[in-house]
Amino acid sequence: MAELTTLARPYAKAVFDAAKDQDAIDLWDQALAFAAQVAANEQVKVILAKPGLAEQRKAQLLADCFEEQLPEALSNFLSILAENNRLALLPAISELFSLYRADLERTVKMQVSTAFEMTAEQQQKLIDALSRKLERKVELESSVDQSLIGGVVIRTGDLVIDASVRGKLAKMANAVGS
Repeated sequence: MAELTTLARPYAKAVFDAAKDQDAIDLWDQALAFAAQVAANEQVKVILAKPGLAEQRKAQLLADCFEEQLPEALSNFLSILAENNRLALLPAISELFSLYRADLERTVKMQVSTAFEMTAEQQQKLIDALSRKLERKVELESSVDQSLIGGVVIRTGDLVIDASVRGKLAKMANAVGS
């Protein structure tokens, strides 16, 4: 996975900079997300991996999946990826593009797991506290995980904050076992 991200980074950065210059970040984000979804499809992966099929034909097949005529810039981008045999990187490029966008807009998406359903008021208090702490707009996605027993686990990217009863019991067990 890290290798795909490394290969995708220069493409994602270049297309993000171009989208920013064109003031079309939202358009590019949506288009890349759709192209990534298509490229991640198992049947499409098989087509993209076919050595006998010309790379430009693969790019055209991806472009044909869009309902509307592609903007010339996106069509050119798919052609560049095809020329460099990088169409399979579209999911990683889209993910990186979204991260660059979130960084520019100073937003962060966080997944919160709790032992019990949070009320809207509790979610808002958590959003407000995290927004102040991180100095970013927080978008919260919550889920219930009864195995936590109590407390909360917050995840975003590489950051994990485990304030659950299960996590505290695991730390105690490790300390006793040492």
